[in-house]
Amino acid sequence: MAFLDVIIILIFIVQAIFSGFKSKNIASQNLTEYLLAGRSLSGWKAGISMAATQYAADTPLLVTGLVAVGGFFSLWRLWVYGLAFLMMAFLLGGSWRRSGVLTDAELTKIRYSGVGVIFLRGLKGIYYGTIINCVVLAMVLVAAVRIFEIFLPWHQWLPAGFYNLLYNSVDFLGISFSSGGLAGLGAGIASTNNCISIFCMILFVAFYSTTGGLRSVVSTDVVQFFIIMVATLFYAIFAVGEAGGLLTLSDKLVEIYGAKKATQFVSFAPIQAIHGFLIIIGFQWIFQMNSDGTGYLAQRTMACKSDNEAKIAGVVLTFSQVVLRSLLWLPIVVSLLVIYPYDPGIETNDAFISGRELLFVQGITDFLPLGIRGLMITGMLAALASTLDTHLNWGASYWSNDIYKAIVCEKLLKRSADSKELVLIARLSNILILFVSFVIMANLGSIQEAWKISLLFGAGTGSVLVLRWIWERINLTSEIAAILFSILFAPILLFVLPDVHPIFAEEWMKLLLMSFFSTFVVVITAIFCPVTDWESLKEFYQIVSPPGFWKKTANKLGTDERIAPQKFFKALKQIFLCGSSCYFLLIGVGGILFRIPGESVFFSIVFVLVSLFFIPFWWKSLRD
Repeated sequence: MAFLDVIIILIFIVQAIFSGFKSKNIASQNLTEYLLAGRSLSGWKAGISMAATQYAADTPLLVTGLVAVGGFFSLWRLWVYGLAFLMMAFLLGGSWRRSGVLTDAELTKIRYSGVGVIFLRGLKGIYYGTIINCVVLAMVLVAAVRIFEIFLPWHQWLPAGFYNLLYNSVDFLGISFSSGGLAGLGAGIASTNNCISIFCMILFVAFYSTTGGLRSVVSTDVVQFFIIMVATLFYAIFAVGEAGGLLTLSDKLVEIYGAKKATQFVSFAPIQAIHGFLIIIGFQWIFQMNSDGTGYLAQRTMACKSDNEAKIAGVVLTFSQVVLRSLLWLPIVVSLLVIYPYDPGIETNDAFISGRELLFVQGITDFLPLGIRGLMITGMLAALASTLDTHLNWGASYWSNDIYKAIVCEKLLKRSADSKELVLIARLSNILILFVSFVIMANLGSIQEAWKISLLFGAGTGSVLVLRWIWERINLTSEIAAILFSILFAPILLFVLPDVHPIFAEEWMKLLLMSFFSTFVVVITAIFCPVTDWESLKEFYQIVSPPGFWKKTANKLGTDERIAPQKFFKALKQIFLCGSSCYFLLIGVGGILFRIPGESVFFSIVFVLVSLFFIPFWWKSLRD
């Protein structure tokens, strides 16, 4: 990197640290201020913060690999999550906020009854707050190594004596963090450089996120999102220019890969029937561990200052994530196909995909000028920082509120924890989270199967997370049964059934079986197991005012039983209208930018007009 590039990165670092100090005093007052920014966030800030976290440093690399193999259509695996974001916005966002809880694990306290409530709350705190959270952190850091290795040559910057000391320490510990030699470095130097980079990044992020809490995290996220979007725009401009211009991209794809392959690259629809893939994109947006927003999405939603702002947050996230981000990435990945062509007949194995993914980083080095390169590197580091700060703050919320406060203090020690004590625990828990993340990162290769199990586990719990809001029959047994069934059935799907028949080795079949049978278990336990006691249901209904099917509860309270179903179906209508605007806009603008060889852009223009037509029908609901 040149001096100008380094200056741009340093400005970003100073801004983030300043944000942490600025919010330090108010964040130290209590857990609500530290974890939820005092429930004072505006919708657009919360939405941008979620979008910044979702960007992640490894996502554009993933997109580059997906398009190289399956074209634009393969990206529906990412775009389909927009439906979950809109469900959170229009159906569940207000309910999350009205619940008054600090974490999604705490929701079990007001939704269910029985001696198992505290067990379920602790289980979710440990599983989500530590295991899943730390595995995600570890995988993001491993992906970040690809960026660090190229752009942060510590062996050139640090004094030789000091660097050799670090090199020998890394070698003695047997740590190996290398992206595969893309930077042309030996394994030892690459690992040492990457260890230094990871340590500095973690120290930097932990400093401002633990100091200022969610308020500083969100404030920094907004700046980081702006940086990465501007940087990506410049990258797209230079990449398209390097490839010969936007108007010639489709023709060059035909020239290099042939008409059929070129059409596959830029088509938003499948060029052949792909039933398994359609099942995946049809199911995975709702059969996942964050289906109702559980996690940092719910945290941002609960931090909004009103129900309408929570709704706005979900909509801003959806359009930022699905439309804006994608339309900036697509010109880059298509240009990379032209600039770095490959033989269409080559086998698309893991090595091929990994090589194509790394070209996103290679392009930054090859054709971005000074200053713009620094901005893009800063943007990638900002995306990484945004993901890390969110997961640290989110993990701290479980440890302070659900494990220390609810279990250690209230259940075991029979005392109340004071506000400053809880904030201290939240800050200290970040050290534990980071330590576990480092351990997982150092051994990531040995837990890949465990990670696959966790993905299937998410599919098994997705339905109950949504149903608990919209159906009064869902009880404590339903959620515990979904978790236990997922833990037991996931290894069978991974290790036993594939030996019975090859079809069970297919990802779509595993997802289908887990989704179907776990939902069956949830419904059976909801019908035949004891319902939540009346006092708990009454309190939940009165506080949350949930949508859906709460007829018995409403009748017992003497309220209109039609209100909850009306909310539910109105929300579904808004999800459909807003989703139509979002996806028609994506397909329309994308089709105009990347014309399918031999076809006109007429239908693409129609899609854009349809998108604009739908906007007034859902826009007014943002202020209802």
